[in-house]
Amino acid sequence: MGVHVRIQESDFDPGAEIEAMRSPTAGAVVSFVGQARGSSGGRMVASLFLEHYPGMTEAALERIGAQAVARWGLAEARIVHRVGEVPAGGRIVFAAASSAHRAQAFAACAFLVDHLKTDAPFWKQERGVDGAHWVEARGEDEAARDRWRDRARDGEPERGGGQ
Repeated sequence: MGVHVRIQESDFDPGAEIEAMRSPTAGAVVSFVGQARGSSGGRMVASLFLEHYPGMTEAALERIGAQAVARWGLAEARIVHRVGEVPAGGRIVFAAASSAHRAQAFAACAFLVDHLKTDAPFWKQERGVDGAHWVEARGEDEAARDRWRDRARDGEPERGGGQ
């Protein structure tokens, strides 16, 4: 199982991704699907254009997935991320974790999403009737990512039992 990463221009089927993660060793699969918003900061957004650096981006996603697998003893971490033009309402990212127990799968999926927002090298441009605007990093995204470091440092148990 392990880590599965794909970067693609085409849409993806979340149901098919979840089905591909089914395993006799996994009692839980938790997933997240991120979509392109139709408005941002009071502006209407028609689409989101995502750029990446091939090779570097895949390596970063593999690293994020591997951290989740190691930290929670996952059966699998799966990340599918789109690049190119994504219309408002279109799917951008799929992140999922499968584990023997639900607590680990929920925590790992949240970890994946929080790290994808800050540590994955994608550049995003919102496009609308009033022009194009590059999306800046947000402090709350970094704070969400950093809470995982704080939890590990404070000795919070990562692997709950019997959920």
